[in-house]
Amino acid sequence: MTQPTTIRRVPGPRPRLPEPLRTALTLAATGVPVLPLRQGKVPFGNCHQCANNACGGRPNMKSAGPCRCPGVCHAWAAATTDPAVLTSPYWMAAWQRAVSVAYHPGGAGLTVVDLDDAAAIAWARSTLPATRAVETTRGEHWIYRGTMGSSNAVRPGVDIKSTMAYARWLGRGTGRMAVLPAAVRALAVKEPSPVRPAPRAAVPTEAGGGECRHRTPAYLDRGIAMAEQRITAASSAVHATVYRTFLAVLSTHGRCGCLTDAHITRLFTAAQAKGETLRHCTDAWTNARTRLGL
Repeated sequence: MTQPTTIRRVPGPRPRLPEPLRTALTLAATGVPVLPLRQGKVPFGNCHQCANNACGGRPNMKSAGPCRCPGVCHAWAAATTDPAVLTSPYWMAAWQRAVSVAYHPGGAGLTVVDLDDAAAIAWARSTLPATRAVETTRGEHWIYRGTMGSSNAVRPGVDIKSTMAYARWLGRGTGRMAVLPAAVRALAVKEPSPVRPAPRAAVPTEAGGGECRHRTPAYLDRGIAMAEQRITAASSAVHATVYRTFLAVLSTHGRCGCLTDAHITRLFTAAQAKGETLRHCTDAWTNARTRLGL
């Protein structure tokens, strides 16, 4: 009896992965969280599960934390190192249309100083310690080890991208990566406008004609310390906590002229350590003053 012929299937070549995805998988394997970018160097829009920021993101797509849906949304918060997520059907559809790769510097323990033109590069070379440099279309990315709050336009042609931000991947660059210096951290800490004191006649005084209790150094310092602690202890809704804390400080101390730039800078620094940008801090401070009529 003739034995039946066994037909063996020869597996064909695996589909070739899109170039951006291959780059992304290589970076993810080294611990760098990545995400796809579409035309215009912008991330893909919210997925249907997170339409209208249903999972807690802000309108500008800077979510308060990593998105837990399977889609590519919320910009920096969508960045991941998980190859199973990067190659899932939803993400594959995005990679097929992606034109480049972005990464979350803060998630990789890095800070990118984005130098947008020749003048900014010249300033950096004369001011900042040398570190790894990556060429961009118009300037350079200087990459340091360490994280900080992200902030745009810290000086002409200079942005800082670290926590709650993404940067386009443009290659490994050249030079040895240095530790994030204090000079870079200082760029994001600007002195806010001082609080305008109310007329002295409007300041309530203690019985007996003593000074306003708000001007007592110990009372004010204790209030600022408690405000810093409240911001630092926030585990969620950081932006709302910062606003409410600013509002409380101003409601107590904003009308007697006792707040100084040093006090306000302490509050801004605590907020930025939790990931708030300088713009967010300034907006929260301004909104709190407006609500109180200051």
